Amino acid sequence: MIATLRGRLAEKAPNRLIVDVGGVGYDVAVPLSTYYTLGEPGADVALRVHTHVREDALALYGFSTALELQVFERLIGISGIGPKLALAVLSGIDAADLARAVQAGDVGRLTAIPGIGKKTAERIGLELKDKLPKGIIDETTAGTEAGAPGGVLRRDLLSALLNLGYHRPLAERAVEAALARAESPAFETVLKQALRELARG
Repeated sequence: MIATLRGRLAEKAPNRLIVDVGGVGYDVAVPLSTYYTLGEPGADVALRVHTHVREDALALYGFSTALELQVFERLIGISGIGPKLALAVLSGIDAADLARAVQAGDVGRLTAIPGIGKKTAERIGLELKDKLPKGIIDETTAGTEAGAPGGVLRRDLLSALLNLGYHRPLAERAVEAALARAESPAFETVLKQALRELARG
């Protein structure tokens, strides 16, 4: 079983990579959350890997963090959720937001992910509630208790960027960066900062 890959990024597309390890190219499926953290082809890359073995195929799924890998493996442990759908979940919501949605029972947040219907969202919420890594649950609970007002602003900012047509992972990163840098917590001020973050790429 392949657990990690470290090599040179030979090719890069939003849902898959080819990693050159000693002259052997490994085809690795990745979520958008991992794709956006990587450099351009030719850059060094290190991935955590889940090796998925079936009778007719062997597939590699790569992640930039151990937490993403853990969440992926818990998702595919849910009846009816295979690796492709689990990747779609991680492409549509980051691990911390997924934990928040699960803890809050926010089915609407989960159904906003492309490919996730209400029944699947309810199953994810029910089955992941006690199975997410303890560290992420603790951080999520602390963040919810300490930062409810900020959570409302964060949600409103994210909604505005999504309505403008930005992809969720990019929008989420821009919102977090803007909240950290903005001089005022006013919605318009932070939104302008988020748009500047997106313009920087």
